[in-house]
Amino acid sequence: MKLTPKWVLWFSLIGIYVMVLGGVFYYNLFKWTFDEKLKSDVIDLARAKSPDLIKGLIRSPKVITFDEYDVMTWLRTDKRITDVIYINGNGTIRWHKQAAYLGMPFDKYEKEVGLSTDAIAQAYYLGQPKVRLVEKQPFYEIAIPLKAKGDVIIGILSMLVSREGAERVISSAMSKYIVGAIGVLLLLGIPLYLFMNHYVINPLIALRDSVDSISTKTFEIKFAARRDEIGELAEAIGAFLEKVRVELSSVTDNERQRQNYEQGWWQAVLATAVPRGTRALVVDEDNNVMFSNFEIAAASDQKIHLLDVVDSRQQDVLRLIGLAMDTPRQTIEGDTVFKGESSHVRAVQIVSEGNARRTLVLFEPQRA
Repeated sequence: MKLTPKWVLWFSLIGIYVMVLGGVFYYNLFKWTFDEKLKSDVIDLARAKSPDLIKGLIRSPKVITFDEYDVMTWLRTDKRITDVIYINGNGTIRWHKQAAYLGMPFDKYEKEVGLSTDAIAQAYYLGQPKVRLVEKQPFYEIAIPLKAKGDVIIGILSMLVSREGAERVISSAMSKYIVGAIGVLLLLGIPLYLFMNHYVINPLIALRDSVDSISTKTFEIKFAARRDEIGELAEAIGAFLEKVRVELSSVTDNERQRQNYEQGWWQAVLATAVPRGTRALVVDEDNNVMFSNFEIAAASDQKIHLLDVVDSRQQDVLRLIGLAMDTPRQTIEGDTVFKGESSHVRAVQIVSEGNARRTLVLFEPQRA
């Protein structure tokens, strides 16, 4: 995978990861904030009307007064409050939306209907407003004790409060968070992509093209100087190419010297050690003729193969040379006809210190 799609993939994955973590954090923050606001608003609402309820409880301990009834009706008009239970200090239900439960002992009501939570009991025992989340339902039960002078609890007001409004606000806030997070990713991603493309991707492409265009003759990289890591990389490549050029030049000079030495050596051998009238050939591992003491017609500057000198029909000569190549430093002899003359053939392969293999072939004319 190339750098650009890899960068885009990693940026997207990291962005999604951060969005998810941020979403979890902000969801819990929004939930806590709006739930606390919901609970505090309902408690403040009930406390604002608690003086009327306390007066009614003191004035008529057994039967609800009109002022209290108006408070119950007013609480029911709040869309957040879905149910209200109003309990006397003696433990009987003072007001309920169903008339059948009016005046019923709270213990009996608890057995017949059941309670969503223990908020009422906790508010009575602790003397403080208690809030409990209804299990597996989007409701809070808020129980508020009503106290007379001396902190004597003379009644309990319990309200079932819906969280639907808070959830709608949380959903709206999370939607805005997602849109904002995507916008932030785009605002960060586009400049970063342009930066990567301009300062990293394009210079790397230019460097690649420069490396592709390197000539083996000059070993020079044509890349504009840069004062960054990519420029340092180009300089390192240029320094490496210079070392390669120097080493290759040294190897070429050594090879040229070796060839000149070998040429001089074989010329001396062919001039002094080969008897007059004997034709001599020196061939390499690929059967290319390297030296000879007689004229060989060549059509061009290309290498001359042994088959250009020895007819392919002369299988005896080729067999002798093949045996000499298979048995280095051993002289193989035989008879043949070469250049229209009966000749005695001797072939021997010589292996130098550099493992260079040369085969010397001598064609000695046979005397009558």
